[in-house]
Amino acid sequence: MNPAAQSPNRFGRVVVLMGGWSAERAVSLESGRCVLEALQAAGVQAEALDPTPADLLTLKARGFDRVFNILHGTPGEDGILQGACALQALPVTGSGLQASANALDKGATKALWQQAGLPVARDVLLRDPADADPAAIAAQLGLPLFVKPAWQGSSVGVARVVDVESLRQAIADAARHPGPVLVEEAIEGGEYTIAVVGDVWLPAIRIEAAGGFYDYEAKYVSDDTRYLIPCGLDAATEARLKELARRAYAVLGCSGWGRVDLMLTGDGEPRLLEVNTTPGMTTHSLVPKAAAALGWLMEDLVLRILATTLEGSA
Repeated sequence: MNPAAQSPNRFGRVVVLMGGWSAERAVSLESGRCVLEALQAAGVQAEALDPTPADLLTLKARGFDRVFNILHGTPGEDGILQGACALQALPVTGSGLQASANALDKGATKALWQQAGLPVARDVLLRDPADADPAAIAAQLGLPLFVKPAWQGSSVGVARVVDVESLRQAIADAARHPGPVLVEEAIEGGEYTIAVVGDVWLPAIRIEAAGGFYDYEAKYVSDDTRYLIPCGLDAATEARLKELARRAYAVLGCSGWGRVDLMLTGDGEPRLLEVNTTPGMTTHSLVPKAAAALGWLMEDLVLRILATTLEGSA
């Protein structure tokens, strides 16, 4: 049965958690506004909460029946919220505690994928960035390179570097964020993303950023980024990428909904990038675009996501 066609009353009182205290706060607030408006338009009794840490353990006591989590970064994607909801026996959208922690930590994600034999870009994980040797890293991986804070999303702190000195500076900049720093070889090829809601894998999207780099500006500000749906791949190749995305998602233990990002090398070989367990839901975001390609309105999309919190839902 189509979850979006069922009565919105079955969800009870829903809290949309948005904002929070991570570096992705601004994006979360905008995602939350879009989610809240869609839920209310669909007839769900929903209200917003921009939580403090202390709020997370009071949600059940406040009379909420379930949580629509749209907190990007900590505490919504690192397991903190999931643990708090588990303690209250409160259903929450998205992956559970361990899967959320696995997916937000890019180093842990890649280690699990490598153990499973899944294809990833070569990298160096810097647990103590102050001791990094940029020249040695460049010699090992080649240039250009991408530098990423390992515990951040939304391309926060990500830089593309083309020489050793810019690599040194990018490592220092990324180290201002909590956690390790990940340095990856640059994959010169097409960038794709594939979202899942329940057991439905949405159409793949090819991303073409005007500046050649899908950074924070390209994701949330620029109107020049192109999102190609259909993605331009033949049916067999897109099916192969969806199967890889499904395996990558399962290896991390993810559930509910999410988005798998990957690239194709120049010779057509895939390289997994990351899984986003609480993807953006703004007007620029990828999951709503993919859902629209299936004919889903924003109201349909949020109801389907919320339906994954119901016992026995797919």
